[in-house]
Amino acid sequence: MTESTPRKHATQAANQRGEPRSEQAYSYIIEAIKEGTLPPGTRIREVDLSERIGLSRTPVREALNRLQLEGLVANDPIRGTIITELDHSMISELYAMREMLEGTAAGFAAQHASEVEIAFLREISDRDARLKETQDLVKNNKLFHSTLYRCAHNRYLLKMLHSLHESMMLLGRSTLAKPNRAEAARSEHKAIIDALEARDPEAAEKLARNHIREAYKIRLEAFFESYDD
Repeated sequence: MTESTPRKHATQAANQRGEPRSEQAYSYIIEAIKEGTLPPGTRIREVDLSERIGLSRTPVREALNRLQLEGLVANDPIRGTIITELDHSMISELYAMREMLEGTAAGFAAQHASEVEIAFLREISDRDARLKETQDLVKNNKLFHSTLYRCAHNRYLLKMLHSLHESMMLLGRSTLAKPNRAEAARSEHKAIIDALEARDPEAAEKLARNHIREAYKIRLEAFFESYDD
């Protein structure tokens, strides 16, 4: 597949900033996974990536080794090196961790978030009602969750959530693409914000955990539906 012009420019800009070449290759692959141009199950070869990125095979190999350690790349006995495919158990494990970490983040936020931060979360949530396109809803949803994580004011929790969300990239389309999910998620977000404003850590954690469980139900339904196609 031909490399997109924006990513060519991004690689050139990275060269100008003097970023390590292995970091450039890593960032390129991460963006390709996010954009869906390297979806789960895709076979990847060093030589192909080298040509597409415009780097030698050594930094590409280093990037792939790093991605393998992070679980985003796997070795398949038949296909060779591929972008990791998530099975039922892996999806369940991801959502179990997400429920725990996001619940904790909401509980901390109820204790530590400033009034301004909570007001900004409310503004993000209210913006949802004016958005019609799924891609805009997804972008706004990511902003809501990333802001909630920062409202926890715990750098170690934030680091764990960032690592988790890199693996979440392998899930594909957002659950917000499902009918009625965006409206339900908006209601769940508002309930979490209400708990933050009330400074109720237990309620905030409970509501955040429920929010992730609801998303997991939709994700699991989509996973099983894919086998019926």
